Amino acid sequence: MKKLLLIGIDTRSMLNSALKLDYELFSTSYFSTSDNPTIKNQRIIINETDGESCGVFEDQFSPQNLIDMSIDYIDEVDYIIPVSGVSPNDFRKKDQKKILGTKDVKDIEDKFRFFKKIENEFLTPMTFRLSDIDEAFEINENYEDIQFILKPVKGSGGYDINLLDNVEDMQFNDEEFILQEYVTGTNLSSSILATGQDAKCIITSRLLTMNDLEKNGSFIYVGNILPLTAKSIMAKVKNIDKINSQIIATSENLARKFGLLGSNGVDFILNEKGLYVIEINPRLQGTFECVEKSLGINMLEAHIKASQGEIIDIPKPQYYSYKKIIYSPARMKYEKLDFDNIYDLPHIGSITEKSQPLLTIIDKDKDFEKLYKKVESTSKKVIEIAKTAQLDGK
Repeated sequence: MKKLLLIGIDTRSMLNSALKLDYELFSTSYFSTSDNPTIKNQRIIINETDGESCGVFEDQFSPQNLIDMSIDYIDEVDYIIPVSGVSPNDFRKKDQKKILGTKDVKDIEDKFRFFKKIENEFLTPMTFRLSDIDEAFEINENYEDIQFILKPVKGSGGYDINLLDNVEDMQFNDEEFILQEYVTGTNLSSSILATGQDAKCIITSRLLTMNDLEKNGSFIYVGNILPLTAKSIMAKVKNIDKINSQIIATSENLARKFGLLGSNGVDFILNEKGLYVIEINPRLQGTFECVEKSLGINMLEAHIKASQGEIIDIPKPQYYSYKKIIYSPARMKYEKLDFDNIYDLPHIGSITEKSQPLLTIIDKDKDFEKLYKKVESTSKKVIEIAKTAQLDGK
């Protein structure tokens, strides 16, 4: 039996799919959710306990910690699948050959290099690499009619992205940043299976950020709704079929251009000027479980087969699926919640800090309005309960 390592911030959903396949499984993750499957070969950085804080993710997470904790696993297994939070570049050169999925990510994860590679072929935001914050303000003065955002050259999940207007003083330290034209519009995404030469976009979706839900200027990822239809796009559009066709064609062209392998995603912003390419996610995406619920397939199996040269037959969507990450409205102590559509659950008694991920709502329904109402109802109730469990008045 072949040995497979899943490694990343949260491996719960991938482990559930992997348990249906014929592998000896290994897992290293940052978060320890109470609904995470327990397997023999498993390591977790945050071991949540009663009365202990889970901390602040942005301050504590390090991909290298996951790698260091997994060295003996990495040596032992036949295959490695990095999920969100870990890059193929984080592994030793000799270990990268074990990776199932896109390995050559240097022109994808570096956002400036990515835009230089595609700016003449696709619609993209104006983008500059910065040496310091003063350079950002100098560029801004030359484009009075354009609003800009600051982004880390390397990063994911929408973290550390800020409108330039909100930045007064900033030290870059060891991080590199880009200044990018702020494109307003509707956030969309695609899910692709690719073999390096061939590619197939299997589904498109509405991508959601905090700014979509709360208009608070935060670009942190909070979920997806799929498939993308005139209803699920939740915006006034004239021709959803044309939009979907353009997303599919662009995604498949990008997959071939960058030689993507396995399951990958592309993020877009749609506005009156057209469909802007924002980034490629060269790994299994946050839509993982939504795709499984909508299409009725095992996404991990599809990823592995595509990585090895085979794109499976893709059925038509049977359901709408909605994923929404709930960030804690207050510093709170977690108590058991009784809902049938919540996942990534904290351990009983553990403390979640304010604005940190608390849990995930995932559901499906053939009727979009029913699905949306159910997820939003659960979301409202979870937030109300979290506020009542608030600690220290914070």
